[in-house]
Amino acid sequence: MKPNPESPSTARPQVEQEQSLDAIDRRSFAAESSPWEGAADPIELQNGPIAQPAGPAVVALDGEWQLAEGGKVEERLGDTWPDAIPARVPGSVHTALVEAGRLPDPTFGLNQALAREESFKTWWMRREFRREDLGARAQLCFGGIANRCTVWLNGQMLGGHEGMFGGPDFEVGELLENDNVVVVRLDPILFDTDAVTSPNPDNNNSWKNTVVFNNVYGWHYSNLPALGIWQPVSIRSAPDVALPHPFVRTVDSEAGIVELALRFEAGADKWSGTLQGSIAPENFTGESFSFERRVDSEAKTRDVLLRMEIPEPKTWWPVDMGDPNLYRMTLSFAPDGGGTADAHSFTFGLRTIEMAPLPDGPDPEHYNWTFVINGQPMFMKGSNWCTLDPLMDFSRERNERFIELAAMQHIQMLRPWGSGMPETDEFYDLCDRYGILVMQEWPTAWNSHVTQPYNMLEETVRRNTLRLRNHPSLAMYGGGNESHKPFGLAIDMMGRLSIELDDTRPFHRAEPWGGSDHNYNCYWGREHLDHNLNMESTFFGEFGLACSPPYESVLRYLPDDEKDLWPPKADGAFAYHTPIFNTYGDVERLIQYSNYFVAEDCSLEEYTIGSQLSQAVGIRHTLERARCRWPDSTGVLYYKLTDNYPAASWACVDWYGAPKIGHYFFQDAFAPLHAAVLFTSLNCAGEALNLPVYLLDDANALDGGQWRVSVRAFDGRLTNVSSRDFTGVGKVDSPFYLGDFNLDANLTDTVPLFVVAEVLVNDSVEQRTFYFVNHEARKGSLFDLPKTTLELAVRDDKVVVRNTGGLPAVAANVSRPGHLDTFSISDNYFWLDAGEAVTLEVNNTSGLSVDAWNAATQVLGR
Repeated sequence: MKPNPESPSTARPQVEQEQSLDAIDRRSFAAESSPWEGAADPIELQNGPIAQPAGPAVVALDGEWQLAEGGKVEERLGDTWPDAIPARVPGSVHTALVEAGRLPDPTFGLNQALAREESFKTWWMRREFRREDLGARAQLCFGGIANRCTVWLNGQMLGGHEGMFGGPDFEVGELLENDNVVVVRLDPILFDTDAVTSPNPDNNNSWKNTVVFNNVYGWHYSNLPALGIWQPVSIRSAPDVALPHPFVRTVDSEAGIVELALRFEAGADKWSGTLQGSIAPENFTGESFSFERRVDSEAKTRDVLLRMEIPEPKTWWPVDMGDPNLYRMTLSFAPDGGGTADAHSFTFGLRTIEMAPLPDGPDPEHYNWTFVINGQPMFMKGSNWCTLDPLMDFSRERNERFIELAAMQHIQMLRPWGSGMPETDEFYDLCDRYGILVMQEWPTAWNSHVTQPYNMLEETVRRNTLRLRNHPSLAMYGGGNESHKPFGLAIDMMGRLSIELDDTRPFHRAEPWGGSDHNYNCYWGREHLDHNLNMESTFFGEFGLACSPPYESVLRYLPDDEKDLWPPKADGAFAYHTPIFNTYGDVERLIQYSNYFVAEDCSLEEYTIGSQLSQAVGIRHTLERARCRWPDSTGVLYYKLTDNYPAASWACVDWYGAPKIGHYFFQDAFAPLHAAVLFTSLNCAGEALNLPVYLLDDANALDGGQWRVSVRAFDGRLTNVSSRDFTGVGKVDSPFYLGDFNLDANLTDTVPLFVVAEVLVNDSVEQRTFYFVNHEARKGSLFDLPKTTLELAVRDDKVVVRNTGGLPAVAANVSRPGHLDTFSISDNYFWLDAGEAVTLEVNNTSGLSVDAWNAATQVLGR
């Protein structure tokens, strides 16, 4: 359904003075109701658990299916498929072809182009199963199919479906036999080159006419449109009285007051029964509670709103602000007369979220951008999140690798953006448990909501709002990515449903919109990195720099004849694994930014280091400047944490799971206790510098302690040329301006120049970072420094790095060669003074090595 451009619903809401854009939008959405309307009935919790009936029977149809290409309907509804290969569900067609030896690895070399051709074919999938005890009424449920399908059960066509984020569901009770066969036809991905906006001639714009994650359609990152049954499949028996999508909201997180919204749906006009519930700690030790309540109705549906108070409540907090405490609620409804009961079990957290205006007050042109979590205003430290895999491997293990690294980087918010997807249950459960908020956008981008079918978008929004709304990590809904006209029927529908189905979180029409910014003057605009050192915004929804993965990862996707080749071939695998497949000067851009740090005649390995440094420098300064501008700046989501394909990209952790250099500098920049030194240029040799120094203390770590911020400058000989200490006692109002670190022109006339900033509490170093400038005057100067020596040892499953030389170690780096995609360490690329030792946490102590920009590699002797 396409909105009428002349319809009033496509016009921007009328602006009224002295109101925020949030309030104006809310009124314009004209929501009919909210789950929380009406007075809630108080209910008393009892100590201890309660015995509850089991829910409806479920037959899982995950696991091995058969997969075959093409063929007529009558052939595929037959008993045997002699041409079939095994295929895992959840999974993808492409994964099955790779595992069967029919396709080479799509992530290697130029193989993606071969794999892409399989997306434009018709594929059939088949699964046999036993009926088991499902009762007379049952439903066949697909969690998600990419992207157009038709389904048959026992030779009977059930119907078709399009849109990959949930469904289809079919009533199948009357069709079930003792032995059953379900057959799914996956139709080819369509190809539409109209309105191509990318220089890549293979860019497929058909995503603008359906609902998928679109970043695998050739405009960026990957060119492998996803195809397959990518979410679980099951047959579920139907309860006599259903209790779909129970919803908990926190009224008062400190007091533990919650409300429970329930809708009962029955097949009869008159029914009654007993609702039972239990609440138990999920990830902490504590008491359990339970309740019972009689419910009856004279109609097929009834809404019930209950209020309860959890004793000795444990609040859910984002990363660094407290523990992400979770409760599990188990609900059941047993109808009178012994019919089939319904039951649900889900986790929730005691967490409130509000949006407050900026210091100048509400603005009708801007959203309220101050995030208030559990009554506490917070600067929001975050990143964008890219869909993990075109082959749709969204396993818990794969998700956890990246989410764990995000938490280690002190990321408090992730933005699955509108070119991605409503994320999986595993993603949200992990974000709940690690304490990471989520700004979830619906899968629209660049005004595609105008051409995408309205009914598919509405099904996506409705299904996924109901699926996700109990997660405390879910912080905000968004209309999509970079739509400069975020109005019309579809956007209004998203806003309306955010109220009618949830009404506990904000909704933003688009990102950027209403006061936020995206900025890519570096990279796409090819401006110098100095640009990013001076960027400011109320809220950064996106900015970043593309760079190379670590050298070890690059070698994984290059053929042998390119592994020692630099500069790369314009039509080779290296060039193909760039943002737009080297169709828009990608290699030239990457070399430009790498050459700020390494010489033009560098090796491939040296290029990868310089490229990663460009990202580290181009982002970390912007993060720090934004934090130091609080409360006028309220958050920053750099682009991005993850990637969907192994390539030079904006991600700071590559597709394999290997952190880039930037990951560790961003970890410093986001540290809750941090001393930030603000620069305006990377080239300041021979200039007098007055560098502002700020103390940041998000979680009141300084409360009750004596603290000292030490700032030191080192020249190219690693001689300490200037120092200044700032001291105090107790907590500060963060950010706290300490003063300037001043260097005269003689002291800055060195290549390179280093500045080290550290926070000491009661004379113990709690956090340290270092900066480097003037390196561009002599390419490679960061790696041509006076040498020191390092020693690496294991102690109680931790590693100890000791600087055994007489000079500082610059960017000391502990790695696990051959396993960078699974290795984790609490800090890396750090400054280590002469004679100093540091103890670090690692997830594996085997095969470790340590080096620095001015120290040779040493391998751990064990």
